[in-house]
Amino acid sequence: MLKVAILDDYQNVAQDFVDLKKLSGKYEIKIFSEPFENEEDAIEKLIDFEALLIMRERTKITSNLINNLKKLKYISTSGMRNKAIDLEAVKKRKIIVTGTEINVNPTCELTWALILGLARNIKPEIDNMYQGYWQTTVGIELKGKILGLIGLGKVGSQVAKIGKAFGMEVMAWSENLSLDTCKELDVLPCSKEDLIQNSDFLSIHVQGGERYKDCIKLDEFDKMKKTAFLINTSRGPIVNEDDLIIALSTNVIAGAGIDVYEKEPLVSDHKLRFIPNALLLPHIGYVTAENYSIFYTQMFENLESCVSGKPIRVIK
Repeated sequence: MLKVAILDDYQNVAQDFVDLKKLSGKYEIKIFSEPFENEEDAIEKLIDFEALLIMRERTKITSNLINNLKKLKYISTSGMRNKAIDLEAVKKRKIIVTGTEINVNPTCELTWALILGLARNIKPEIDNMYQGYWQTTVGIELKGKILGLIGLGKVGSQVAKIGKAFGMEVMAWSENLSLDTCKELDVLPCSKEDLIQNSDFLSIHVQGGERYKDCIKLDEFDKMKKTAFLINTSRGPIVNEDDLIIALSTNVIAGAGIDVYEKEPLVSDHKLRFIPNALLLPHIGYVTAENYSIFYTQMFENLESCVSGKPIRVIK
């Protein structure tokens, strides 16, 4: 019987979206709901598994991990790309890697939850209501403000459309910005420096990786308006975390809405957790019932196709 590991199911919800009992006759399935302590721990616990079903960019599937899991044949990830997988290493081992579809609208929706939460001081007002206080802050309006987007791809384009609906002016920059998309969405293309200096809300929507690592550092924070807010629902390393802590702690910017971090899960004593002008969420941009249903259903479809010798949704 094929041994299958479901990794990083932090909320222990995989069994809510796939009937694992029906699959028990075909597969021996084990759910790991806690992150591994380190790579040695992952190797020790996964040594006997032939298939890994993984959430995108949680556990790193490194060449060392791959080469130590001698029985591993199949990996299925949420989404059709996962920078946490060493694809060269899996190719050498002839391990089949497959992916799933993903709805991008939840990340856009969460971006606006953070923007609105910052603009109207939602967290402190909620906290103060439970403490017995009434109207303790003064918010700002979105209409007429400048929304700056780093990235105008699938998610960035959706964010831009909603910004226009709020009556905001929308600017965008990225290293591969499409001028046609800017024209179609009535978004002003600009340089990175202009974007940093002029945005009232600066929201990040580019892929992770070396290209955009430390894209926002203390130099960028120093050039932002004192009243500006940063929103990151993309990837943690795009913003230098130490510099973000300095910028927030010293009021270089007004605040930040963050859903992604350098290392996840965020440790309980991380400095960001204690900064009052940081609105933090635990990387839930894609975490919806609709997406989880797609992920787990298609992961097992992928596994079935691999076992039958006709793999689908293969990641090259």
